[in-house]
Amino acid sequence: MDQLFNIDLKKIFTSSAEEALERKKNFDLFLKTGLPNKKDENWKFSDLNLIISKNFKQITFPDDLKFDKKIQFINDFDHNHITLINGVYKSCDLRFEEKDKVKIESLKSLDSFDTGKGNNLFNLNKALSSGGFSLEVQKDYKCKKPIIIYNYFSSDLDNKIINNSNQIMLSKNSELTLIDYNINEKSKFFKNTFEKINVGKGSLLKSITIQKTKSNGYFYKNISGTQDYNSSYQNFILSSGLKFNKIEINMDLEKEKSSCYILSGLCLGKEEHQEIKTQINHLAPNCKSYQKIKNVLENDSIGVYQGKIFVKNIAQKTDAYQLSKALILDDQAEFNTKPELEIYADDVKCSHGSTSGSIDEDAIYYLMTRGIKLPVAKKLLINGFLNEIFENIQEEKLKTFLKKRIMEQVDGI
Repeated sequence: MDQLFNIDLKKIFTSSAEEALERKKNFDLFLKTGLPNKKDENWKFSDLNLIISKNFKQITFPDDLKFDKKIQFINDFDHNHITLINGVYKSCDLRFEEKDKVKIESLKSLDSFDTGKGNNLFNLNKALSSGGFSLEVQKDYKCKKPIIIYNYFSSDLDNKIINNSNQIMLSKNSELTLIDYNINEKSKFFKNTFEKINVGKGSLLKSITIQKTKSNGYFYKNISGTQDYNSSYQNFILSSGLKFNKIEINMDLEKEKSSCYILSGLCLGKEEHQEIKTQINHLAPNCKSYQKIKNVLENDSIGVYQGKIFVKNIAQKTDAYQLSKALILDDQAEFNTKPELEIYADDVKCSHGSTSGSIDEDAIYYLMTRGIKLPVAKKLLINGFLNEIFENIQEEKLKTFLKKRIMEQVDGI
């Protein structure tokens, strides 16, 4: 592991001797155990140690990287934006919002992050973190337009590692749509991100993750959050095109009438591997969770979904739904799923299911009898399969943009 991670901690900026010692302590802890592998139940389908060791001979810390390309902002719909360069917060533009209602700044400390304990990638993050952002929406404020996070990765990131952390807080009765937009073309790098979310009483957070184009990046993201009374968290994962991606989501529904939605539509191609792992903890009565994970798998791609629903003994009237579906288009493609229910209350409605198979030949035949050629017919059915996840998005221009990106991903762009 020492040979794989060639990291000189002295090159990392630290504000004090104490911080330097803390970074070294966490890096030593990471090296003792190394990257997670299939011996860990949480990584049985995505052996990160094997994947990283196979694709990287040596990983170094980014030093003097260049912001070498002008970011092309999306013009399909009005939005605010945050700019991150190689994971580091650079700027924000909140032109559509009241400036004192949304606070965004660089995140300097991981002291408030405690849910990463027991996860060795958290030790790695604490050792090498280069920052991230902190975002807070004030009480009773509903953001007028989405905020897009432009995650730009420079072209000189080959064999580098990026570690950053973000914190998002919605105060009482606030609303926000947040879009993670990843921009990377050629560089092969490893990105390790931890994100903490707090959704306050009566608040709504919609989070969307999407790629601009295909990427050679290897991504891991850990999201942990809490939800207050009558709050809603909706996460849309559309991150097709990454070489490797694992997203772990752990949400605590702490107060009554809170709801959590995890919706994903992925189209995976040659040598691409993505996993979504969720744990939704129902800790109070009358809460709802809804998870729908959809994968289209071509060539030798691998899709994984591990989903757990936990219901505490006091969480009566829980309504929890979990479903994964896969369209497998090639014999070499692979889909692994592991649904779990752990229920200690007796008045609940909980269900899970998983299906996988090829495209409906009768539907293909029906379209072809109406003059549609086979390749076009397949794409129409794939788009219809994936687009179902947009039911909860009300903004028409945003929905149109996302559907367009899905079509481009199906086309292999």
